[in-house]
Amino acid sequence: MTKPTTPLLAVDAIILYKDEQIVLIQRGNPPFKGEYALPGGFVDLGESVENACIREAKEETNIDVKIIELIGVFSDPNRDPRGHTVSITFLCEPKNYIKKPKAMDDAKKIRLIHLNDLSKVALAFDHKKILQEAGFID
Repeated sequence: MTKPTTPLLAVDAIILYKDEQIVLIQRGNPPFKGEYALPGGFVDLGESVENACIREAKEETNIDVKIIELIGVFSDPNRDPRGHTVSITFLCEPKNYIKKPKAMDDAKKIRLIHLNDLSKVALAFDHKKILQEAGFID
């Protein structure tokens, strides 16, 4: 496989859940296998970033989400060890609350974490920085 000549495009979802919780996934694949991260993934060719965010959230958590707002664009060339990857992050909420989100696709496990406890959790990639910029971590 040839090395990309432009950055890859990804999305991340900050999913606000019941009782001031955020949905995290435990990664099932490298990089950062076994570590917690925001649900997300790569945008498919011909897909909008908004639709990619909704799709990735569903694929990894079994939660149908609606996008509330754009959090930001994160483009540090070193944010992903696989190569230069730009992530567009959205704040989302479930369309309908399901009793228990389910880890699917490349997510090994789901963790609902209270906003007050977010700063104590080690996160993959630059997801702690993303949550700080979104105002969820001081």
